[in-house]
Amino acid sequence: MRNLPGLENVQTFLALAQELNFRRTADRLNLDQSALTRRIQKLEQSLGFRLLERTTREVSLTQAGQQFYHDNAHLMRGYEEAVLSARRIAEGKSGVLRVAYMAFAATELMPSAMTRFRHSHPHIDVKLQYIRTQGQKIALANGEVDIGYMIGPFDHPDFQTLQLSSEPLYVVTPRNHPLLLRPKVSPADLADQDIILGDMREWEEYRWRLNDMFSGEGIALRVALEASNTLALLGLVAAGLGVTIYPESLIGFLGRNVEVRQIMHPGFRSKTILAWKRSNRSPQVKAFVEVAKQVGSRHMPPSR
Repeated sequence: MRNLPGLENVQTFLALAQELNFRRTADRLNLDQSALTRRIQKLEQSLGFRLLERTTREVSLTQAGQQFYHDNAHLMRGYEEAVLSARRIAEGKSGVLRVAYMAFAATELMPSAMTRFRHSHPHIDVKLQYIRTQGQKIALANGEVDIGYMIGPFDHPDFQTLQLSSEPLYVVTPRNHPLLLRPKVSPADLADQDIILGDMREWEEYRWRLNDMFSGEGIALRVALEASNTLALLGLVAAGLGVTIYPESLIGFLGRNVEVRQIMHPGFRSKTILAWKRSNRSPQVKAFVEVAKQVGSRHMPPSR
């Protein structure tokens, strides 16, 4: 059996296959070009076939080189994951928990739970990922994340959920807006207002919830402008082009160029839930749910 090539030479080839340029590859690997050339020659000699076609003007992969690159790139990703897994064990981290979150949970619910969880479970490696509510449902179903903070409610037989917060909604206006002169703001007061909202790609679930709330009051929101990010949205409001509607958890992050008033209606609230698959019975998920429940209890309205 032919001796297998060394890992260092294979890694060198993978870098060269990506760059297809000896000088850039040598700089990337902190080698001189002669040392790089020797590594590639040694690799080809040990394999018994050519990986590269090289002229004075360009470098390209042979068909065998293309196949060798694709197969080994996949193997190297697996090797890197194996190193990370072994390192976690060596560091005493006995498990991994993948947590997704949306914007409304990012200010307090998720960070507070993370602080408590890392203190009480330092051996668990937590990976955080921002995903919108609809995307979280898909990621949970596909096993790409273990647990997610999303806009609720969410009723599905395959998932368990825990409500963490129910927060009032606020209208966000430019400074000195006429709505600020009212003793209180009701949903009906927004019927004739130009509304600025995040676009459907980012705000899809939240916009559905808003439409349901206002439709229940016989009001059709007049969406005048859409923005793809929060900074642009607030800039448009501050410039006097309309008003927007935010949950209470984001009010403290709005800045000084806008004003807020609570929408005085008991049904105008935004709910944040934690969701996970019923079939996921890992101890990491169970432990995180308990911590999230403790944090969430401070964000629920008192029972009457």
